[in-house]
Amino acid sequence: MKIALLGYGKMGQVIERIALERGHEIVLKKDENNTFDGLSNADVAIDFSVPTAAVSNISSCFNANVPVISGTTGWLEHYDEMAALCTAKNGGFISSSNFSLGVNIFFELNEYLAKIMSKFDSYSVDMEEIHHTQKLDAPSGTAISLAKGVIENSSYTNWTLEKPETNQIHIEAKRIGTVPGTHTVTYNSVVDAIEIKHTAHNREGFALGAVIAAEWIVGKQGIFTMKDVLNLK
Repeated sequence: MKIALLGYGKMGQVIERIALERGHEIVLKKDENNTFDGLSNADVAIDFSVPTAAVSNISSCFNANVPVISGTTGWLEHYDEMAALCTAKNGGFISSSNFSLGVNIFFELNEYLAKIMSKFDSYSVDMEEIHHTQKLDAPSGTAISLAKGVIENSSYTNWTLEKPETNQIHIEAKRIGTVPGTHTVTYNSVVDAIEIKHTAHNREGFALGAVIAAEWIVGKQGIFTMKDVLNLK
């Protein structure tokens, strides 16, 4: 499989190594200093760039008939626009806040727990996410996905980084050292607390999941999620 890497920072380099180990070929390594030359030769593109480059990267792929795996966060105000372009071009698209296999299992666990806890109004939920100091967006896309998972399965209506109002989920975002990513969801009452937590030990899980998603989407048309890739539906 021929892969175009859009964004060649630390994540892009780990993705490259894992892709090569799995027998794939890298035909483009794009950062802010080069062009899309080589994109048309790719079977699939993996975008781990920056929020300001994501829309250009993704639209260029659809226009070149190349399916896209996008792990970039912080650009989702343009998601509907990119989804429409994907449909118009009969493309293939997976955008996820986190491609880690463990995190996607954690997403499922979070939704299941939210359904259970929605029956018990003595508990309130809050979240904490910790990442390295170079992470640009806060809260993380993974934390937002976790909050949405709770909102869709409870009476909560929104999330906030500030002091929460009624029916808001408080997310505390911390930036510490080189932490790859830790996410905790806690249900508190006056008598006890229930907590679920995912801790990433390194970047390998994110990169492996992205490559697995890229392998899965080749030859497919449509807009998919990691639930499709991992058969979690």
